[in-house]
Amino acid sequence: MELKIWPLDATYTVVGGVPEVRIFGISESSERVVVVDRSFRPYFYLDCPVCDAAAVKASLSRVAPVGAVEVVERRFLGRPRRFLKAVAKIPEDIRKLREAALAVPGVSGVYEADIRFYMRYMIDKGVVPCGWNIAEVEEAGRLGHLPQYVVKEWRGISPGFPPALRVLAFDIEVYNERGSPDPARDPVILIAVKTGEGKEEVFETSGDDRDALRGFVEFVRSYDPDVVVGYNSNNFDWPYLAERARTVGVPLRLDRLGGLPQQSVYGHWSVVGRANVDLYNIVEEFPEIKLKTLDRVAEYFGVMKRTERVLIPGHKIYEYWNDPSKRQLLRQYVLDDVRSTLGLADKLLPFLIQLSAVSGLPLDQVAAASVGNRVEWMLLRYAYRMGEVAPNREEREYEPYRGAIVLEPRPGLYDDILVLDFSSMYPNVMMRYNLSPDTYLEPGEPDPPDGVVVAPEVGHKFRKSPPGFVPQVLRELVALRKVVREEMRKYPPHSPGYRVLDERQRALKVMANAMYGYLGWVGARWYRREVAESVTAFARAILRDVIEQARKMGIVVIYGDTDSLFIKRGGDVERLMRYVEEQYGIEIKVDKEYVKVLFTEAKKRYAGLLRDGRVDIVGFEVVRGDWSELAKEVQLKVVEIILTSRNAAEARQNVIKYVKDVITKLKGYQFEIDDLIIWKTLDKELEEYKAHPPHVSAALLLKKRGYRVGKGTTIGYVVVKGGEKVSERAVPYILLDDPKRIDVDYYVEKQIIPAALRIAEVVGVKEGDLKTGRAEKSLLDFL
Repeated sequence: MELKIWPLDATYTVVGGVPEVRIFGISESSERVVVVDRSFRPYFYLDCPVCDAAAVKASLSRVAPVGAVEVVERRFLGRPRRFLKAVAKIPEDIRKLREAALAVPGVSGVYEADIRFYMRYMIDKGVVPCGWNIAEVEEAGRLGHLPQYVVKEWRGISPGFPPALRVLAFDIEVYNERGSPDPARDPVILIAVKTGEGKEEVFETSGDDRDALRGFVEFVRSYDPDVVVGYNSNNFDWPYLAERARTVGVPLRLDRLGGLPQQSVYGHWSVVGRANVDLYNIVEEFPEIKLKTLDRVAEYFGVMKRTERVLIPGHKIYEYWNDPSKRQLLRQYVLDDVRSTLGLADKLLPFLIQLSAVSGLPLDQVAAASVGNRVEWMLLRYAYRMGEVAPNREEREYEPYRGAIVLEPRPGLYDDILVLDFSSMYPNVMMRYNLSPDTYLEPGEPDPPDGVVVAPEVGHKFRKSPPGFVPQVLRELVALRKVVREEMRKYPPHSPGYRVLDERQRALKVMANAMYGYLGWVGARWYRREVAESVTAFARAILRDVIEQARKMGIVVIYGDTDSLFIKRGGDVERLMRYVEEQYGIEIKVDKEYVKVLFTEAKKRYAGLLRDGRVDIVGFEVVRGDWSELAKEVQLKVVEIILTSRNAAEARQNVIKYVKDVITKLKGYQFEIDDLIIWKTLDKELEEYKAHPPHVSAALLLKKRGYRVGKGTTIGYVVVKGGEKVSERAVPYILLDDPKRIDVDYYVEKQIIPAALRIAEVVGVKEGDLKTGRAEKSLLDFL
C-alpha cells in the first residue's frame, strides 16, 4: 500500500542484531504513525586506489562483522576518484572499523564514518523531515500505541502544506531559596501547560512534588502532542525535570514509546516520536532583540505586553511561594509564561518547520543546531545526490580574513538616510565567479584550458568551469525560492497558505546566505578560507565600484558594509539601482529609511530612527553580559533620546539631564536591587580558575555557604563597598543583607557613565558633564 507521511522525528535501535530505522510522523489522514526499515546498513568510504576489496574485507572482519566491501566510483572535491565502500552490520561497529581501516596499508583516508545512522538513512533514501514523503509500505501491527508500517520503498516527495500539529507549551517554576536551585534538594513547585487548542492547566506541589510531576506526565501522555515547546527548556526545564524525577522516583515517561527524555545532539533534549523545540535557541539568532528574557521577547513579537502580565524577579520565586497571599500571583506568573511560550511558537514554528525541510535536520534539532551545522546537513544531501564524497571534519586553528567594509562612517548624526540592500550579495558573488572549494586552484597549479577567475586583492584563482559544488547548490536554492515566490502570488497575503510559502522562501534565502559563513567556519567539512576570503574581496570590489558610480551621480554615500550602502536621500537612486542590476546581476532595493542615524566610532555600530517611529539598534553594548540591567537600559535610553531630539545640541542637554537623574536616584539609593545585579556564567569548574574575576569570587562565597556551583552555573552578584579590587567586593545578590552596602559610586563610574558615553560622545557629551554640577560648554552650544 502507498503511505503519504510527514516525518516529525527519526531514530534507530538495534533489534535482534539488526538496525531498525524508525520514522515517526503524521499520515495524510492525520493518523500518528511510525514507519520502520530493517534493510538499511551503515557504511563508510576508504580512499585506497590500489587496495583489493576482498583483502580489505578480510582485514576489517577481524575487528567486527562486515557485510561487504566493494569498489565504487565517486567524486571528491569535484574530481573523480575510486573508493572502497565498507558496509557494517550495526552502527555501533563503525567506529572500530574506521580505526581498523586507517591501519590498512595503502589507505590514505576514511570518509563519512561520522554521519549519524538515521541521518545517513534519510539522506540516502531522500526522506525529507517536515515535508510530505511517499512510501510503499505494508502494515505491521503497532509500536507502542502507534500503527506501524514496514517500508518497502521510498518513492519521493510530494508538495503540500504541513498537517495540523498538536502543540503543547510548558513552563516550570522551582523552589530557589538558596539561589541557584538544586534538583536533588529543591522541588518543582509549579508546572504550567497550554495546548494549541487553548486548554491550560497548572500542576502544583502539595507536600512534595511527586503529584505535580505525575500530573504533568499524565497530561502529556493523554494529549499526545506532536510538538512540545519551551523557552530555555533545553538548558533548564528538561534537565531539571529529569534529575528531579529521578530523585523522587517518578518515571518521566513522556515519549511516544513510553521512554524518558534524553539529552542528545547539540545539547537538545530528545522526546522520541515528538519534536521538542526550545524557542530560546532560535531567538538567540535575532540580534535586534537585545534582552532575551521571555517577557521581553513575547512583547517584541506582539504576543503579550509586559504591562499586561505578572512580572516576578526570578530569584524571588520562593518568596511568593512561601507567602500564601502571593501564591496566586505566582500561579498567574507561570500561566503568563506558558501563554507567552505558546504565542511565540505560533510565530516561530512555521519558519522552523521550513528550515527543517530545507536543511534536512529533524524539527527537534534544527533550532538547537548551529547555522553551520544546518548548512552542512543540507550540503550532505546535495553531495549524495551529486555522487560527491564529503570531506571529513578536522581540528583547525581560526584563520582571520578581511570582511567587506569599504567605507567607514564618521561618528555623528545624519538625517534622511536610505539603506540600499544588495539582495543575497555573497551567494550571487559565489555563483557569478564560480567560487567553491572544488574550483579553487592551489598555488602553482596550472591554469585549466577553460581559464580562471582571479579574486581582486587576494589573488586566489578559481576554475571558470565546470560549475563548482557550492555554486550548483546555490543555483538550486535560488531557483526553488523563485518557484515558491511565484506560487505565493496565488494566495491572499494574510492566508495560511501564503504564510507557509513565505516562511519557505525565507528559509531558502537564509540557507543560501549562510553558505559564505559556512565556508569560512573552521568546523566545516567543506572549509576553505581562500573561498571565503575571495567572496569578501569580490564584494569589496563591487561596493567600491558602486560607491564611485553613486558619487558620479551626485549621491552622498555615508557608509558601505558587506551588502548595504547608507546614502543621503537625494540624487538618482533608481539609476544607481539599475546600474547594479545590469552590471552585476544583483537585485538591489531600499531596505530601510531612517529619519536620523547615529554612528559611533566603532565599526558595525549604529542606531537609527525609522520613519514609523521605531528605534533600530545594531551592535551596541546592550548585549554585553557583564553589565547590569540598569547600564543596559541607560544605553538604550540614551540612544532613544539622541534620535528623538530635534538637533544635536538638544540631544546633548537631554542626555545629560537624563543620566544625571539616574545618578541622583542611584546615590539616593532609589533603585531596585534587581537592576544592579550583574549576571555571568561559570565556563569551567571553580578549581580550574587561576585568576578570580568578580563572578568567580561571588561563586566561591556561595560555595562556602553550602550552595552547589560549578561549570554552567549563572552567578548573579552586586558590587559592594570595601576592598580595592572589584573581585574583592563582588557579593552574590542573595547574600546581600543591606542595600546600603552597595557601592553606588562603582555603578556610576564603571557602568552608567561608560554606557552612556559610548553613545553620547557623538553629540558632544563629555565625562565631566555627567559628573559635575553643571555641564561643560561644547562646540554644539555655539552653533
